[in-house]
Amino acid sequence: MTAGTTTDKALSFQGIGMTFPDGTEALRNVSFSVDRGEFVTVVGPSGCGKSTLLKIASGLLKNTAGQVSIDRERIGYVFQDATLLHWRTVLRNVELFAELHGIGKEERRSLAQEAIDMVGLSGFENHYPKSLSGGMRMRASLARTLTLKPPVFLFDEPFGAVDEITREHLNDETQRLFQQEGFSGLFITHSISEAVFMSTRVLVMSARPGQIVAEFDVPFDYPRKPELRFEAAFAEMSGQISAELRGAHS
Repeated sequence: MTAGTTTDKALSFQGIGMTFPDGTEALRNVSFSVDRGEFVTVVGPSGCGKSTLLKIASGLLKNTAGQVSIDRERIGYVFQDATLLHWRTVLRNVELFAELHGIGKEERRSLAQEAIDMVGLSGFENHYPKSLSGGMRMRASLARTLTLKPPVFLFDEPFGAVDEITREHLNDETQRLFQQEGFSGLFITHSISEAVFMSTRVLVMSARPGQIVAEFDVPFDYPRKPELRFEAAFAEMSGQISAELRGAHS
């Protein structure tokens, strides 16, 4: 596996395969790229290898076939769980990644406050995670990663554990940040509506071993208003992806 960059690609997978030591083949011949400034979402059946793909991109797993091209020194990873430290306040949690990267106290405090403001958590700097809702904890997790201003974000089903209304609000905030910060995103989700609302492109994976079986360019302009979810064109595209996903289960 190699890790490098190309001029126009933020992330590229070429013939990626992953077979675990117990013989389970999770991924087979997965090839696609994410251009700079593009937001790509992958949907697929449970267990098809979506999260495995992100772990390979980040370097947490070593693929058994193919190559991935990405600058791993400058990626943001937002996990399914907020993974906040319960003994730290929101501000101190958001400072954490900058602290681990050796950024001085004054600068990281400034970066943390800027990120907190961006995700709408102003006023909660001195609260502890136990006093926050699930959606607020995910906002803090997102802010923590934003402090490093990564050009590439990997999102592993980050909003799957919150209620539908909170999820939609977080989708709104994330696509606003995508526009504002100009990062490239690779997003994993089970929600077709979330995929269509957030993305410039949606990829459908097959059941294990996961392969890309369909690709959809999303035609809606940014910024995307919440009302887009109720428009006929949105429903039509969601239906097309749903049909492909049902086929991917078989």
